Formats: sequence, C-alpha cells, structure tokens
Amino acid sequence: MIRIQPLTAEAFAPYGEVLDTAGAPDKLINQGLCGRYHDRATLDFTQEGSAGISLFKAELRALPYTLDMMERHPLGSQAFLPMSMDAFLVIVAPDVAGKPGTPRAFRTAEGQGINFHRNTWHGVLTPLSGPGLFAVIDRIGGEENLQEHWFGTPYTIDA
Repeated sequence: MIRIQPLTAEAFAPYGEVLDTAGAPDKLINQGLCGRYHDRATLDFTQEGSAGISLFKAELRALPYTLDMMERHPLGSQAFLPMSMDAFLVIVAPDVAGKPGTPRAFRTAEGQGINFHRNTWHGVLTPLSGPGLFAVIDRIGGEENLQEHWFGTPYTIDA
C-alpha cells in the first residue's frame, strides 16, 4: 500500500514543481492590490511542439484508490492548475529501466497546482472532492507524446 503524503516543493522536486503562492509575491502589481508569483513552472517542450492551454474535466475518485496504470510524456512537461480550491491526488514514480518504479502519492493543499517534468511517470488526474476542472499547459504537436505502463499487480493508494 502507498500512503498519501502532503505535497511539498522539496518532496516533489525530482518530478516537477509545486505551483502555489507560498511566500511573498515576487512583485506587487495593479496599484499594489495583486501579488505576482512569477515564472513558477519550467515549461520544457521539444522543438516539434509548442505550448498550449487546454481544459480537462476529471471525474471524482475515491480512496482507497487502485493504481493500475501510469503514463508519461517524453516530448513535453505538463502543468495542472485546478480551477477550484479543492485538493487532488498526485501520483508519481521514478523511471527504472523505462518503467515506473515504486510510486509516491501526494495530496495537494488548497490552491496548489503542479508541473510534471518532461518524461515523468505519473498517474491520471484524481480529484478527491468532486469532479475536477483543470487548466492544463502542455505540449501541442503532431508526434505521439504518450507512453503508458499497466501494472501486473495494481497498487492501493490510501490516506
């Protein structure tokens, strides 16, 4: 069984960046009424693609969660920005000889998003509080940018 951990920048660093408003803003704008938290994600795309913004609407998932598949995108990073303040589950794994190693599971805090590094094994969108609507910034291009791995023995993810 994989236990869910709180999402922190330090724990998530091998897989990507946590996108949130932790700390002081980099700059105040709009007559000092808006804090800008500047350049929080490293967008990384191959030359054959460009950045695009899409909307994903994901169905509610329940705990314990059965993890039977992970995916990765070798040609570009992928950022998920929830369009609500609800937490969601983030599952990642290191690459071990072209397959996902032992997964790690994180629960986001309210208002946190994430950016997966290019080629990072990750689970699917997993909202825990209701259907989730996400703005997604990722690579748009004609080449295939999805690899899936199905586990022979699924993992159970729980709090």
